Amino acid sequence: MTGWLFAVAVAYFGLAAGMYAFQRSFLYFPSSVSPSPADYGAADMRVVRYTPETEQNGASELTGWYRPATDGRSTIVYFHGNAGHLGDRGPKIRPYVDAGYGVFLAAYRGYGGHPGRPTEAGLYADARAAIDWLVAQGLEPADLVLYGESLGSGVAVQIGTEYAVAALVLEAPFSSVVDVGQARFPFLPVGWLMRDRFDSAAKIATVGAPVLILHGERDLTVPIRFGRRLHDAAIEPREFAHFPLAAHNDLYDHGATERVLDFLGTHGDALGTRSTCTQMDSSECR
Repeated sequence: MTGWLFAVAVAYFGLAAGMYAFQRSFLYFPSSVSPSPADYGAADMRVVRYTPETEQNGASELTGWYRPATDGRSTIVYFHGNAGHLGDRGPKIRPYVDAGYGVFLAAYRGYGGHPGRPTEAGLYADARAAIDWLVAQGLEPADLVLYGESLGSGVAVQIGTEYAVAALVLEAPFSSVVDVGQARFPFLPVGWLMRDRFDSAAKIATVGAPVLILHGERDLTVPIRFGRRLHDAAIEPREFAHFPLAAHNDLYDHGATERVLDFLGTHGDALGTRSTCTQMDSSECR
């Protein structure tokens, strides 16, 4: 019996050690394809180049896709999820471009042919560089709507704590990556093992902008309870749109576009008039 218990203990700690060592390969699934806007239904968007301040993990120049807004419209800064590349989001952003909104598809290190390896800190640095590029073009943070898709919701929430933006739209978001990982691996001490935590629920109350959360009730990747937990942690004004027949990746097949456009019509068009972010040290708000 003692030998059997020892073998189980060795196997358990070996599994935990393996999960710790290779955890980022379970979190990030970057595509090496370097997409062109014309190949993904976005020929009217131009490729722009910008450089993160932090070049950790080999990151250097990034290439995003940009289409300016028409007068009176805000610009949506889109942070995509943990898989694929910018081209995969071309069809999703088309209705916003057609409605006159500006769209900036933000790039990540390690994705879309960019050098480097994705990490939580690295994605935040990449996102800040995207915002700063837009500000350098003459936009104000209050002209911007942050859109976070799945893993990108963690990026959007962090950036929302740092810049006084117009609004946040969070598609299939989580309270934290630790919460999702613990639900998936209940037999492991995920809270001790995770390095990239994306603890959005601990941050979102410091975001002063209106928040819209979109979530499918059939989502098995990020169960809807984590989206509700994030919504409950946010301050007003906040909205939660649930889609009974939607899973993780098909919200746009169930009316998400219309829901986002309604939200933007209320919160995304009054440029330059949004509330400032509410962090304890207001000097950190940009």
